[in-house]
Amino acid sequence: MKRLGCRLWSMLWCALPLLLLTGCVGLAPNSTTPDQLTVTSPAAGSGTVTSSPSGINCPGTCTASFATGTSVTLTATAGTNYTFSGWSGACSGTAGCTLTITSAETVTPSFTAVHTLQSLNHIIIFAQENRSLDHYLGYMRAYWAANGIADQSFDGLPQFNPATGTAPLQGPAPSLPGCDPSNPDGPDVCAPDPNNPVTSFHMGSVCTEELSPFWNESHIDWNDAFSYPSTITPLLNGFVESAGNDARQYSQTVNDIDGLRAMGYFQDSDLNYYYFMASNFATSDRWFSPVMSRTQLNRMYLLAATSQGYAYPIGSNSMDQSQLTATPIFEELQNAGVTWKIYINAAGTSCANMTGDQQGECLLEGYSYMNQFTYEGTILNSAGQTPDLLANIVPVTQFTTDAQNGTLPQVALIEPASAQGLDEHPSDSDAYPENIQAGAAYAAGLINTLITSQSWQDSAMIFTYDEAGGFYDHVQPQPAAVPDQYAYPIDLEPTDKCDGVDATSGVCSFGMTGYRVPMIVISPFAKKNYVSHTVYDTTATLTLIEKRFGVSALTNRDKSQADMSADFFDFVDMPWATPPTPPTQNQGGTCSTAAPTPAISR
Repeated sequence: MKRLGCRLWSMLWCALPLLLLTGCVGLAPNSTTPDQLTVTSPAAGSGTVTSSPSGINCPGTCTASFATGTSVTLTATAGTNYTFSGWSGACSGTAGCTLTITSAETVTPSFTAVHTLQSLNHIIIFAQENRSLDHYLGYMRAYWAANGIADQSFDGLPQFNPATGTAPLQGPAPSLPGCDPSNPDGPDVCAPDPNNPVTSFHMGSVCTEELSPFWNESHIDWNDAFSYPSTITPLLNGFVESAGNDARQYSQTVNDIDGLRAMGYFQDSDLNYYYFMASNFATSDRWFSPVMSRTQLNRMYLLAATSQGYAYPIGSNSMDQSQLTATPIFEELQNAGVTWKIYINAAGTSCANMTGDQQGECLLEGYSYMNQFTYEGTILNSAGQTPDLLANIVPVTQFTTDAQNGTLPQVALIEPASAQGLDEHPSDSDAYPENIQAGAAYAAGLINTLITSQSWQDSAMIFTYDEAGGFYDHVQPQPAAVPDQYAYPIDLEPTDKCDGVDATSGVCSFGMTGYRVPMIVISPFAKKNYVSHTVYDTTATLTLIEKRFGVSALTNRDKSQADMSADFFDFVDMPWATPPTPPTQNQGGTCSTAAPTPAISR
């Protein structure tokens, strides 16, 4: 018995571990065995998940072990610009997630982006040269009808509007007085003749001789009998006369001495890329240049919302002119700690083979409209200092690198490639014709670079033109806020339109925009196939930048602009998270600087 008892005791002793595991001794089953809880890691920045008891702190630690029977509560916290939208897996719904661990479990949190204006981390301004809205996109509604795109209100050339449906409806093709044919060669004057009308026509050439959008010509465009104050009614009947007079007085030979080209327009067969982009993204039929004058003045406004009283470019007349002391947007951004760059095409220039600050200085002084401001000197003098502002002046090839690498600045400007003849400006010389299809293809390359880059998801490009270039547009310039103390031009010559007029508002002051120009908002947040009818001028891009990055308005002009972010953008649905695939810009159109032969094209 002693031996048997010992043997039984031995057997029990040896079996004790098994009894403990099977609960034969009354212990809770698996009470100390750990089981894994896994939280599916959320996208970077979208949110975090923590647990109580501690162990999960995802996305850092997304798997932890808890003893069987442990009650674990998971808490989801949304990241900036995200909201928590629910659980899946071992938990469901949008309430808290509490589960008792009995085996390995997996829980997946979902976070949804909540977009606002703050979702735009990069705003890019890209302004080409000298084209009016009617001239470039006036054929829009005919393009929509031909391509099965739903019609909506768009105030283009009236002959292409539908006869029924959404206003404005179809009207006659615009027709303006041409030059008096009895005096075709001058003397240096195109005398308007209403019996010799020039009717809106499809341009047969993608190259166009220059014409003038200067202060005087812009005011004759407004009314060919312009004088103040007796005839300031905006008849918009002087475009042909202005173009004819300019041709007859130009220093080089111009073929179109009758100004016919002012009434020409292009259609989608010429500019298929722009028609596609304006139809898919957000555009406007009330987007104006800031001032009734030429490129340099409008680019002063584009950069600083004022020309400080100038109606002429700096140094171009007999008046005492110097660089503007006004604060340009890039100076304000620099002072606020907002990153910026100006991209300039260096190809074919003396800057092409330079690098670093030397190249930045060359590009800034010779090819950037920032050279109109005294802030240019601040940038130049920063070479080798901290910060070295010249590092922000870079060749346009860097735009591709920055977009693809996700290193775009918060605000960028793409200067026009004028030295390369790719700015879409009419030809300054018949010996060097500028082809709009080549310019549009160049612009398309830069736009497509953004669309296909990793920077797309948080960027917006405002693509537009600096001024209308003297080409016909049927919508009159609009009253606008006088930017500062300079209500009236300080540099007009005695023979200029409005010279000597004591006017603080109206067509003779800086309280009036220029003519309409094309514009497209290109962004994942841009509304689809949207046309704004709210009046803006291009200083609205400054207003957008100021609102997004929390800096002050530069002048009363940009301060008075409507809010683009509430008009052109959809921050709820992100309409173009997946961007469209644009067509390749057509090439091979006829490039001729011969005088056009107008004919109505329907």
